[in-house]
Amino acid sequence: MDRLTQRNAWLTLLLAGAFEVGYALSVGGSRGFTRWTWSLVAVVFFLLTLWALSRALRTIEVGIGYAVWAGIGAVGAALLGPVFFDESLSVAKAGWLAVIIAGVVWLKLAERAPDDQV
Repeated sequence: MDRLTQRNAWLTLLLAGAFEVGYALSVGGSRGFTRWTWSLVAVVFFLLTLWALSRALRTIEVGIGYAVWAGIGAVGAALLGPVFFDESLSVAKAGWLAVIIAGVVWLKLAERAPDDQV
């Protein structure tokens, strides 16, 4: 597989992660799908994140892609929750979010073609 295809797949996966953050935040804002505007935004983000994730998983292994996608969604929602809602972000929570970020980066670094590995 060529590097351009691999790079595009990872960029699409990052986009899917951003859509997942939008989905998580809009679900939170919908308050159990009782607010119609937030609910409609949640449905749009849901469809976008599934579309982008499915495109990325054509190239990236499912386990790696899903872990990265979920990590981006979790970290993004946790970091932006206090911005949009009455949520807290303690030092301990930030530390554990850093662990998730490090794991996502290491998964990306571990995803190399077999002929690239020593």
